[in-house]
Amino acid sequence: MIRSAVLLLVATLAAPVAATAQGEEPLSAIDWLSDVIQPTQDVGLPPPEDEVAKTAGVGSVSVAPIDAPRPDAIGLLPVQVTGFSPEMWRGSSAGVVAARINATRTDLLPAMQEILYRLLLAELDPPADAGPQAVVLLARIDKLLELGAVEQAQALTDRLSSPSPEIFRRKFDIALLLHDEETACGTLRQSPGLSPTFQARIYCLARGGEWSAAALSLETGRALGFVSDAQDPLLAQFLELGLSDDDMPLEVATRPSPLEFRMYESIGRPLPTATMPRAFAHTDLHSATGWKNQIEAAERLAQTGAIDMNRLLGLYQQRKPAASGGVWDRAQAIQTLDGALLSQSPAILGTALNIAFEAMRIVELEVPFARAYCPKLRFRALDGSSAVLRDIICVLAGEWDAPPIDQNAIAPIVLDAAALPNFQGTPPKALQEALIAGFASLGVPTRLQSLMSESRQGEALLRAIEMFSNGANGDLDELSDALIFLRAVGLEQLAQRAAVELILLDRRG
Repeated sequence: MIRSAVLLLVATLAAPVAATAQGEEPLSAIDWLSDVIQPTQDVGLPPPEDEVAKTAGVGSVSVAPIDAPRPDAIGLLPVQVTGFSPEMWRGSSAGVVAARINATRTDLLPAMQEILYRLLLAELDPPADAGPQAVVLLARIDKLLELGAVEQAQALTDRLSSPSPEIFRRKFDIALLLHDEETACGTLRQSPGLSPTFQARIYCLARGGEWSAAALSLETGRALGFVSDAQDPLLAQFLELGLSDDDMPLEVATRPSPLEFRMYESIGRPLPTATMPRAFAHTDLHSATGWKNQIEAAERLAQTGAIDMNRLLGLYQQRKPAASGGVWDRAQAIQTLDGALLSQSPAILGTALNIAFEAMRIVELEVPFARAYCPKLRFRALDGSSAVLRDIICVLAGEWDAPPIDQNAIAPIVLDAAALPNFQGTPPKALQEALIAGFASLGVPTRLQSLMSESRQGEALLRAIEMFSNGANGDLDELSDALIFLRAVGLEQLAQRAAVELILLDRRG
């Protein structure tokens, strides 16, 4: 019998089960992409100067399909890793799949995040009507960028030997976000089929040291009306053309693109990333960024699983905190816990553990913290509530089959949550009943049967993620059905983890 916190709720009702196995055009989930390329025939550009052509790769446009015969099938995780059927999209329309991916929320509990990442990164057969436009791949990349998973998105784009213009836009921006502009501009130079916009052309010429050609491109863009009044001051200051702020006031864009963001950075006016899309947080992970900003960026990315928790832990431990409060308290808490792990005193370790867990709770990183520290805590002697907290940490880490977890100690915490101030009290009876129902039934819920019977399993899984979130926010019938479905398609452990997280974290999402 599986020993889990969920089974403490549902007693012996859970049992293994075997897997059972048109809408609107999708819109991009991200609206901050740089204007990097455009067909020359669409904008009426004259033949470029030789100097510009040699350095920026400007020439006549020729758009060709992606070399890969099925770009939507590209992925990083084989079916042996994901456990998914390769035919999950078989009965679906590519446009509908892309629209469902775009509509999927990102404020998910960690177990639901893991399911979403598996779908976004999986190698799966594309929908039957998928074409070279790669609308499903584009939607997957856009959702990864929305999650802040820039490196994973880059890995997907790197699987394409000849990216389409829309893929290239993302590839270019990803390189800018990762401080790899030389690669972005180098690709632009080496791609005669891609005609850059004046903004991208100017940036890449300047990055390559071709300042005269860049200035000429700016003058040409002004003359032809392809550089707007809003763009002109930024480009002029980027090229250091001697214009003062009084001559040409510089207004910060409300939602700057990565290209604009990097130009602001280059002129000594870096923009704060805290209120920008999560993908921009990667720019603060650069070694030239202040330690506090690096930590805050890493926390933001770890919340969505975009980076590994060990990367954040390394930043916490980098140096002695300079002050107290906020980030500094969290860094100190982790450093103190790591020191306490070297101690043989249960009291010292217990105190440090409680402080560190509370610090992680404030930034909603309890589960990544649990996965990192459960192996270090599992066999340590702890007393009283600290021992219970240790066991709960291992439950959150999904390690409920490992000693020394005592089900008799965990049961009252899961059901009553009364022994520790970190948790918010007994789950409402209706929520407990909904969870019990989710582990008491077998088969595919009625509301998802039509999708499954039409070979649209991938859509059904995206719908189940949505249903779990709806259930966490009060629609308990959908919560039960989401758990039943996850178990029916072989995701029993993830269903258990999601239920545990919903109870113990007391978060809705």
